[in-house]
Amino acid sequence: MTATTAARGRRTEPATAGTRGTRISLHGIRKDYGGQLPAVDGIDLLVEPGEFMTLLGPSGSGKTTTLNLIAGFETLTSGTITLDEREVSRLPPHKRNLGMLFQSYALFPHMTVAQNVAYPLRERKVPAKQIAERVARVLELVQLTGRDGQYPAQLSGGQQQRVALARAIVFEPQALLLDEPLGALDRNLRAALQEEIRRIHRELGATFVFVTHDQEEAMNLSDRIALFNAGRIEQVGTPEELYRLPETLFAAQFFGDSNVFELGEGPVRGSVGWGDRTWAVDPAGISEAAKSLDGATALMVRPESVELAATEKQVPAGANAAPARVRDIEYMGSYRTVLLDFAAGVRGKARVESLPSDLTVGDQLVAWWRPSAQRVVAA
Repeated sequence: MTATTAARGRRTEPATAGTRGTRISLHGIRKDYGGQLPAVDGIDLLVEPGEFMTLLGPSGSGKTTTLNLIAGFETLTSGTITLDEREVSRLPPHKRNLGMLFQSYALFPHMTVAQNVAYPLRERKVPAKQIAERVARVLELVQLTGRDGQYPAQLSGGQQQRVALARAIVFEPQALLLDEPLGALDRNLRAALQEEIRRIHRELGATFVFVTHDQEEAMNLSDRIALFNAGRIEQVGTPEELYRLPETLFAAQFFGDSNVFELGEGPVRGSVGWGDRTWAVDPAGISEAAKSLDGATALMVRPESVELAATEKQVPAGANAAPARVRDIEYMGSYRTVLLDFAAGVRGKARVESLPSDLTVGDQLVAWWRPSAQRVVAA
């Protein structure tokens, strides 16, 4: 994942001129199933009205459990959940007025597209004329006009997911909860539906809370991301903040590729030592988590920030550098990825647009980067 990809994930325009989504507040929420560690361990999180918030993390990190607690499908062990000014911690799902979209489409096979989409309106006793109008409007929104008389079996997987999305938003919930809704789709279809979800979010102005384990998907979709690790939130920020300014080694390694050099324990000053190397440190590049403890730290630098030189003499003044051996070279179309072996068994990589014509596997070279491009994080 490149810095360009990371930056593209951040949208600066408001979701819509008339944002009407709900504010979701989580205060100290905890879910304990009786194991050694709770599934969710004291989480605080504020999702602003109309925001697209993604809960991201590896399997078992607590993100789906958190979403189910918001929806009411799981009961809290402790803590509170508030929708705007209304506490809903003990309310059943049907009284929270939240839309829900799952990875499984959960469509009724014996109902047409229109009947599937109309189902939540019929359950709410909406008059038939209004049902017809709202179903037509939402099918147009998800670009399924003309498919209303078809059955789920007659649709592709992507079209079925659009029907499920239409059903989730037809009753105009102020917040939509999405649990890995694109996980079962192929890569190209996922990319197309990501664009549709972004467009629908902007047009609706509702609050979206989206769960995924896919970093690139989170970056492409989100206004902000809450990164989960072992039942807790590791860091919250925009996609660009989490990519460029990780607080911890976990965050740095979870978001894209990183060259990581472990520094040991102790406070970080104007320079750090790694092996026989002394590297300059930009104070602005020290994470708050690294500043606040005397524990282990690590220096990380993204592959696109690493340059290659044949010798130390070719490294610009003021740059940090380390000798390395070329382990492999990968052709990636518009760029090359050079896999590197540093000292002490550390493996890394550089991502460059062009290479010296004679560079080959096994060559010795020097990798270098500007101190402003690195980040010192808590390990």
